Amino acid sequence: MKLVVVTAGLTQPSSTRLLADRLTEATVRRLADRPTEVTVRVIELRDLAVDIANNFVTGFPGARLRAAIEAVTEADGLIAVTPVFSASYSGLFKSFFDVVEPTALAGKPTLIAATGGTPRHSLVLEHALRPLFAYLRAMVAPTGVYAASEDWGGGGDDFADGLAERIDRAATELADLLRSRTPAPAGAALGDAASSRPRRGPGRQPEPELDVVPFEQQLAALRR
Repeated sequence: MKLVVVTAGLTQPSSTRLLADRLTEATVRRLADRPTEVTVRVIELRDLAVDIANNFVTGFPGARLRAAIEAVTEADGLIAVTPVFSASYSGLFKSFFDVVEPTALAGKPTLIAATGGTPRHSLVLEHALRPLFAYLRAMVAPTGVYAASEDWGGGGDDFADGLAERIDRAATELADLLRSRTPAPAGAALGDAASSRPRRGPGRQPEPELDVVPFEQQLAALRR
């Protein structure tokens, strides 16, 4: 099972990446009972900013951006996390999904999340991210996760669960969506970009790979 994580944090380390890692860890734990191995690929949009801009100008993705788009398209599940800019998702985050084929995420289990400096922007999940992925016809988990600066290390209050509880609930919902998704037969038409993309055969050249450090190493670096 392929789980792809798209994070639009601009700094290193960033709270956006930290939230993405927490959601990924929780989802992988929830899928531990599956007989198949769960592989995780993290896409840092910060590293693809120039490639995304060039795609808008030329109309063609470069090798690194094409590899990122194919990773998202072919994933079994998606975790998408953005910082909040001007009460909405970041321009970099939106620009990446603008260059993804509109049908590429159809039916794909997706978890949405965002980070910001104040709890006042928590509705960005409902008025910005959820409509975006609804337009892309993704299967979005009911619980989105928003983390304000004060949420890190907090335990919640009488009116809202703490960040750890929200992460756990969202990860559980994503894992349930992934479990319930029935694999399509080989060659079946699913109505999305992944179904029409030719599979790599013995005579095909390998697709360009993203220059991505393995998830475990990235997570260890953030914890140091």
